[in-house]
Amino acid sequence: MWGDGHKARYWLTLLTGLVECLGFAGAVFGWASLVFVLKSEGYFGYLCTNVTVSSNVTEDCSAQDEQLSVIFTVASFMNNFFTLPSGFLFDHFGTMVTRLLGISVYTTGTLLIAFSNAAKPVLLYPALSFIAVGGIIFLVTNIQVGNLFGTHRSTIITLYNGAFDSSSAVFLVVKLLYQGGVSLRTSLLFLSCGSVVHLTRTILLLPRSHIPYPLPENYTYGMKCAVPQSSSTAENKVDKGNLQTSQVSETTPFQEENSTKVTQEETAERSFKSCILSWFFLWHMLWLSVMQLRHYLFIGTLNPMLQHLTARDSSLVSTYTNAFALTQLCGIVCAPWNGLIMDRHKGKPREAGQSESEADLRAAVLSLGVTVLQCVLFSLCATIPLLPLQYLTFALQVLNRSFLYGGNAAFISVAFPPAHFGKLYGAVMALSAVVSLLQYPCFTLINGPLGGDPFAVSHNHIQYLLGTVLVSSLSPSVAKNNTRTEERGRTLGLCQMCERAGALPYDWANTIGRS
Repeated sequence: MWGDGHKARYWLTLLTGLVECLGFAGAVFGWASLVFVLKSEGYFGYLCTNVTVSSNVTEDCSAQDEQLSVIFTVASFMNNFFTLPSGFLFDHFGTMVTRLLGISVYTTGTLLIAFSNAAKPVLLYPALSFIAVGGIIFLVTNIQVGNLFGTHRSTIITLYNGAFDSSSAVFLVVKLLYQGGVSLRTSLLFLSCGSVVHLTRTILLLPRSHIPYPLPENYTYGMKCAVPQSSSTAENKVDKGNLQTSQVSETTPFQEENSTKVTQEETAERSFKSCILSWFFLWHMLWLSVMQLRHYLFIGTLNPMLQHLTARDSSLVSTYTNAFALTQLCGIVCAPWNGLIMDRHKGKPREAGQSESEADLRAAVLSLGVTVLQCVLFSLCATIPLLPLQYLTFALQVLNRSFLYGGNAAFISVAFPPAHFGKLYGAVMALSAVVSLLQYPCFTLINGPLGGDPFAVSHNHIQYLLGTVLVSSLSPSVAKNNTRTEERGRTLGLCQMCERAGALPYDWANTIGRS
């Protein structure tokens, strides 16, 4: 009966977290819909000027567009870069403290937009950045919910990342309500009231510290009435172990006497510094950064490409732009597919002596490779100047984006100790945000020396595609080689112990070591 209560709580935590990510976390990426409302309300309208073109007076609002673009640029950078301090805060102070900060920041952002107007448009600068930072905190603290479902851990993590991508629909709903007569202030005040739900969920359905992995038997958390073991006792009992080691110790008849020593050595070696300075982490960071930059370049050059392919037919450009926006909502559907790839080995017997972490890492190699292949196909379609083909390009883009970000979080969770997840996830996102700034020199090059020529843009895509294939394919290779090294080291250690026990001749261990 007690176990059934736990399962119900786990599922309630999962579903409410999914609603939180889908309805709030990534709202900042629905900026294009919010811009429509802001322009209608006259934000930065004073920057529009009347210009005369062929004896016709027209309104030039390019300066207004530039100000609104700067607001989103800053907010999107903050969304990635502030993942690092959020991760440190989460690892050191736990779930409750981190979420209380995130709720405060997010609510402040929505209130700033609600009480801004055309006379105070400058409030949009901190407002959107606050929403971006608060949203990423929601995502970081929800990713640990995957630990409650061990055999489906990676699937849950990728599902949450997909929900984060799809939450761009929040401002689309705000736009539709605005067109239906609901004011912007009313919609944003309603979003602000969501802080009550976030706070209630933080107290009742999440731990004060962290959800450990592997999950102890009868693990419980959150506020509750009479239970055999209090929340604080259960959490404190497992949290210390969660902060020190990432996997349950597995022993064989030849390892029992050395198991404690080996566990202590692995714990000492797996510090945050050793993780972030490892080639394993650096190649993964490069893998993410290269493909993320590829996506940013595509989005940044999408409008001029459509202008060229449609011969500047505004109605067709609008149709394809809307199609691209709608495909982004499919992220929540596409992302779990990657999790299923990473979880495909769960519940199956492992190889002799293979730990769970090694099995997870081996399963992640296919996920990394599939993501690279998707990026190649997406880039190829983007370089073909055929308008109807862009529907396929949009579909491949959202599929690859879902695999990229969901797979990134899932990979870090299985490749590194859980005690450092927040910091490592934040570090890889922050560093990739810095790399993404290279898009601006690329845009300058295209709009300057290349004269904004769409053919030059396509040629640039082809060159970048080659770089993407060469660089991003290294991460799966490094992961595969790492699993082979671990298996060879484990086999060598077993043989050496067998040799000391007199079960194997000396040459056997030496032969395996050389291989």
